[in-house]
Amino acid sequence: MKNYPHPIIAREGWPFLAGVVAVSILVTWIFGAGVAAPFWIISIFVLQFFRDPGRVVPDNPRAVLSPADGRIVAVEKVRDPYIEREAIKVSVFMNVFNVHSNRSPVDGEVGGVWYFPGKFVNADLDKASLENERNAVWIRTADGRDITSVQVAGLIARRILCYVKHGDKLSRGQRYGFIRFGSRVDVYVPTDSRVLVSIGDRVRATETILAELG
Repeated sequence: MKNYPHPIIAREGWPFLAGVVAVSILVTWIFGAGVAAPFWIISIFVLQFFRDPGRVVPDNPRAVLSPADGRIVAVEKVRDPYIEREAIKVSVFMNVFNVHSNRSPVDGEVGGVWYFPGKFVNADLDKASLENERNAVWIRTADGRDITSVQVAGLIARRILCYVKHGDKLSRGQRYGFIRFGSRVDVYVPTDSRVLVSIGDRVRATETILAELG
């Protein structure tokens, strides 16, 4: 899969942005700027939601990078239900004002991709990890370390987009998916990893190191 060129506005947002701007222009032309003001406010919201800025990848080959912008809502030892192993789960909650483009946390090869239909409870709740609609990507590094990155739909989110498949090669920071309107990403790392974030921390996709592999 080719590395996605960050175009400032995510490709997933182009139809939404074009539609709402067209409506705003039409309402302005027919009814005037006062009546059209709410439509322009919506246009600005859509523009900021679908922004997709480029990011600088840290120069640390042992780093597990955040796959999403947001806030850390869980750091705990659990059983990774996707590849059946003990792991540390680090969860990033994204609100509607965060960038929703998802990036690969490590360099590696995709060992599997699994989609699960489910509920749409608030993604800030821990039960969302296993009850909500979700898409899991298992990535194996060159030295055999396993990382599972799971896109989880939220209360408002109704569409998980994932562009990778089994056998694809991913680079740290490479864009691999998108979640539309408020959601969560769970990252499962090996138990000997050194976690570098705590609950409540604000993180940025690609630029924030969640953990270092042991």
